[in-house]
Amino acid sequence: MTTAEPLPRTAGTVGLDRRQVHAVAACYFVASFAALGLPPYLTEIVPGLGDRDGHWAGLLYIVPTVFTALGAPLWGRLADRFGQKRLLLRAQLGLAVSFLLAGAADSLPAFTVALVFQGFLGGTFSATNGYLAAALDGSQLSRALTLMQGSARAALVAAPILVGTLSPWIDPHRQYLVLAVLPLTAAVLLNFLPEPVRPAAARTGRDAAEADPPGSLRLLYTFEFAFVFATIISFPYLITLVQQRLPGVNGAVAGLLFALPHLVYLVGAGRVHSAVEARPRTGLAVGFALVALGLAGHAPAHSLLTFALTRAVLGLGMTFGLVCLAVLAAEAARGRAPGRMFGTRETVSKCGAVAAGLAAALANGSSGPAAPVVTGTVAALAAALLALLTRRSPR
Repeated sequence: MTTAEPLPRTAGTVGLDRRQVHAVAACYFVASFAALGLPPYLTEIVPGLGDRDGHWAGLLYIVPTVFTALGAPLWGRLADRFGQKRLLLRAQLGLAVSFLLAGAADSLPAFTVALVFQGFLGGTFSATNGYLAAALDGSQLSRALTLMQGSARAALVAAPILVGTLSPWIDPHRQYLVLAVLPLTAAVLLNFLPEPVRPAAARTGRDAAEADPPGSLRLLYTFEFAFVFATIISFPYLITLVQQRLPGVNGAVAGLLFALPHLVYLVGAGRVHSAVEARPRTGLAVGFALVALGLAGHAPAHSLLTFALTRAVLGLGMTFGLVCLAVLAAEAARGRAPGRMFGTRETVSKCGAVAAGLAAALANGSSGPAAPVVTGTVAALAAALLALLTRRSPR
């Protein structure tokens, strides 16, 4: 059987089918639980490691992000050389090892080293996207990338709830040990999937003719950075802002407001993809404009209804932005080594997240918890203008 060959590259081999793509999405979802669910509880974890006042929690929050940004290009190049499946398995196993180290750490330095390993050895999102891009093309790839973002949003909503539910019985620190089983399970399941091979039509001379020019790839990275920056900047101090504006609101309501944009994505991503697939630059401009509108709405919001409406508008903008970026990434991936491209994209994305965190901290320190959303509004408006000015550029 041809499936016994390690890296089949024959012209007649086709990409992944729908069930296999859904299996990849499920593996990414379960592997994301600890990575996304436990960081909000760092303020509860670090006092038990010697940092009684939790001063290091904010810095530790971005440690995995920084080292993911540093490691992603290297792992992407290795994936192009040795196979996307092997490097995706490496990412899942790397997460499992880092979670075990974090759960077993008995000091702040040891815990910090585990978070460094989590960032450098993980990178499951870029590895997953590279795996898909090596097998799919065009609309199939953009829909698969949209599905991966749905997995990330679903994990971002569900994981903190699960961790909080388990906290009365298992300390969040030790939950790293328990949740390490999830990336291990994902690795086992992924092992049954094939080494991806892009459909023959996507490997012919058409690639060179239809591939985006280098400037378009740089523009994709610019939009990626701007989008991550504009959306993430509102995250760190949102709960503080809600509690300040709505005294007496309970944690569940504040958490729901935090999660609302991600829920909007889960509901609307499929429909938005169908609407913007033929005009992603225009859709991206709409997405940035809606993000700016949603962020600006946080400043005057003083009631639960207005907060919910502004968060829903932000969620709609996130949906347009993420889907259009998926379509543009699928176009850019045609004719390019997927591991290197998605590794670089992951680095740009993580740099945007780190910049957003630093900007949020500076803005909050100088003008209060409403200031970060104002900064994000300005960034989103500038990016919307850039998307409008470049929407007619040739592919």
